[in-house]
Amino acid sequence: MSLLSNVLGQYDAPQKAKELGVYPYFRPIESDQDTVVTINGKPVLMFGSNSYLGLTNHPKLKEGAIKAVEKYGTGCAGSRFLNGTLDIHIELEERLAKLVNKEAALVYATGFSVNSGVVPCLTGREDYLIFDEFDHASIIEGKRLSFSKQLKYRHNDMDALENLLKKCEPDKLKVIVTDGVFSMEGDVAKLPEIVELSKKYNASIMVDEAHSLGVFGKTGAGICEHFGVSNDVDLIMGTFSKSLGTIGGFIASDEKIINYLKHNSRTLIFSASITPASTGCVLAALDVMAEETWRKDALWANTHRAKTGFLKAGFEIGPTETPIIPLYVRDNTKTFKLTSMLMDEGVFVNPVVSPGVRSEDSLIRYSLMATHTFEQIDESISKISKAARILGIIE
Repeated sequence: MSLLSNVLGQYDAPQKAKELGVYPYFRPIESDQDTVVTINGKPVLMFGSNSYLGLTNHPKLKEGAIKAVEKYGTGCAGSRFLNGTLDIHIELEERLAKLVNKEAALVYATGFSVNSGVVPCLTGREDYLIFDEFDHASIIEGKRLSFSKQLKYRHNDMDALENLLKKCEPDKLKVIVTDGVFSMEGDVAKLPEIVELSKKYNASIMVDEAHSLGVFGKTGAGICEHFGVSNDVDLIMGTFSKSLGTIGGFIASDEKIINYLKHNSRTLIFSASITPASTGCVLAALDVMAEETWRKDALWANTHRAKTGFLKAGFEIGPTETPIIPLYVRDNTKTFKLTSMLMDEGVFVNPVVSPGVRSEDSLIRYSLMATHTFEQIDESISKISKAARILGIIE
């Protein structure tokens, strides 16, 4: 056995969890990603999915993917930079730019590669990248690849953000990078205040709309549309793996910034293109999102139903304003036990423990789809509450 294997083999946290029967990861699903999935041959209520609009098995998305494969094949066999750009990539970029009210957009193979490839391109050694402490891991990964000066402010704390901006040299680039919706806590960035500070200190803004695209805004364009600040935000990022039913991501901005990223973003230049199937799927998803506006309305009705139910049951859910509802457990072991108990009861939820969050902030991440029924929501709340009482999480 190699030294590398010996050293890495000392990591045994998963094995310990498996021995206790509470290991909650890599649970194989044997069906489509719907409100009910099949696991070990049994039906399980799915409350751990990011498919907010419930589009992953929509017939129009399937048709879009199939037609794209029939015309273009299964892959592009190269990067966008060289041989891997299709005409439907260009079509998709034009539609995304229009959706988020920007001049141009650039599509990547994954959402993670957008943030990890865009963030390090934006600023130089003498410039500043400024982050919310709860930003997504993909943003943090991009930060690690940057040579810029890096500053972190307390979550959604505008006084802390302003104090950092005051410390920056006024003639240097300053880019504030924030999630629109924070993926674990479910709360929303204070974009109007961030925009105000950006103007005061001549800073630029990049917003990650991964969990707000399709959920917020009149047309589903996200938090920037919701607050009416799209023109004040320099870069808008989004993913296809949540509301739009497949995988991939994009960045949208003015033509000058997009031109720079097209020729400098390493995760674009050195990665294979997003597949024809995913591209066709997203084009269809944009049509469905525009046509079936009832989905966003149903999602918010479900969100209200669930939040009301959990608060009535005595759960602590924090400041969430979205279909992401954190059920705070504040104990890693109890979080795993609760997840395991719920799986036995036919309810799928996601445990979030350190280092994803601080140990004292461990939680169950409960997320909703437009296609959940009130009956499914009520059943899940009843089962979650029963298990939480047994563990002493709620009274």
